[in-house]
Amino acid sequence: MIQNNMDISHRKVKESFRVTDAEGRPLKGKKISVKQTNHSFLFGCGAFEFLPFVNSGDEDKRQVVESWKKVFNYGTLPFYWGRYEPEEGKPDFDSLMNTAKYMRDEGIQVKGHPLCWHTVCADWLMKYDNETILKKQLERIDREVTGFKGVIDMWDVINEVVIMPIFDKYDNAITRICKEKGRVGLIKTVFEEAHKMNPDAVLLLNDFNTSISYEILIDGCLETGVPISAIGIQSHQHQGYWGAEKLNEVLERFEHFGLPIHFTENTLISGDIMPAYIEDLNDWQVESWPTTPEGEERQAREIEEMYRILFSHPLVQAITTWDYRDGAWLGAPSGFIRKDNSSKPSYDMLKKLTHEEWWTDTEIVTDENGYAEVEAFKGEYVITVDGVEKKITANEDIETVIRV
Repeated sequence: MIQNNMDISHRKVKESFRVTDAEGRPLKGKKISVKQTNHSFLFGCGAFEFLPFVNSGDEDKRQVVESWKKVFNYGTLPFYWGRYEPEEGKPDFDSLMNTAKYMRDEGIQVKGHPLCWHTVCADWLMKYDNETILKKQLERIDREVTGFKGVIDMWDVINEVVIMPIFDKYDNAITRICKEKGRVGLIKTVFEEAHKMNPDAVLLLNDFNTSISYEILIDGCLETGVPISAIGIQSHQHQGYWGAEKLNEVLERFEHFGLPIHFTENTLISGDIMPAYIEDLNDWQVESWPTTPEGEERQAREIEEMYRILFSHPLVQAITTWDYRDGAWLGAPSGFIRKDNSSKPSYDMLKKLTHEEWWTDTEIVTDENGYAEVEAFKGEYVITVDGVEKKITANEDIETVIRV
């Protein structure tokens, strides 16, 4: 049985309302409808399947997108340089912008992933020397951060730097400049460029390596003044659930930086677990990797425990599941929905958490002084009294006056 008695009081605020007539006189016994419309906490998921739906009108994706929106308020879009700009000077700007705008208009916060990474890098960079590679990397940051400003204001600035200078699977331009500038040197350069282009953007350092090496890297970055907004932690658990003990241990080690923590890429399997001897998850190539009924029940239990632990931690601001649909990455049964788009127990469980247990939808009544108070989860609300609607954002204890 999952424990649900963890302290989440920091996720709530006390909202006071004062209802008056047009002359400001308090109105007793007025019913106030308090309906939440969005969370402040970022419940996220990979949003890659929004692209064909928005840009090609792919009706097969409509069911996927619509069910996605019933749970999540935060989505990650792909900006892998080698796919985004396979030919130099011809980025896929329009399709990403169309998708990001659609998501924004649906009340979904968007993050771009990533601006700098040694994997899925643009092959055409290899013809240049290191000085030119770095120049073009900074130009790319300028173009994306400036071009999408106001639509995408959150970025994984640089990805998986712990392994970057020693990455030896294949030669690539970013590993070359990381070897030359050093990890901290490259991080500082790209972060400062992104910050210069959009000082208000949320800028993440992101890594799958949760060892002391990542802690040392973060410490070195902060010592040199790198403007890191949040620490990104990947948790691809194809080889089995971390468990509460490891999850809490990771949180304890990274919380001392005092920065917001985002669990940026989470996967939990609903089928056979990948063997422990596999060092690089990408090396596990199987013909078929089906979901199973017992695996789905296990996945739901594990995701529930993980979300409860993370939601109860004051520094955690976002959780992103990487695969919404089974088979998205490595063919793994790691989604909330199956390949036929039917929902798995994990989907139903998370929807219940985010839109029932951790959700405020209630009615309160004013006292003789026209006051009423409610404890509510932080987020966006529509308040209604006698047909008069008012939209508010409840992220701190405030009093709202409603005249009817």
